[in-house]
Amino acid sequence: MAQGSGSNVPVKKQAAQALDRFKYEVAQELGIQPPQSGYWGELPARVCGAVGGHMVKKMIEQAEQQLAGRG
Repeated sequence: MAQGSGSNVPVKKQAAQALDRFKYEVAQELGIQPPQSGYWGELPARVCGAVGGHMVKKMIEQAEQQLAGRG
């Protein structure tokens, strides 16, 4: 399979590392076994989409709390 174009590069290296850890945390919460190789391309799109969707949902909730002054 072709690798991505790399256009989705985080501004900070620490952000990339934090997002990667967050991805594995969300997968664990959903009961999804992350691939040992670290390559998510062998998992069905539905599984990867569920992880990504829950990540976005949690990030939006956190941003809303910060904007409301509760974070």
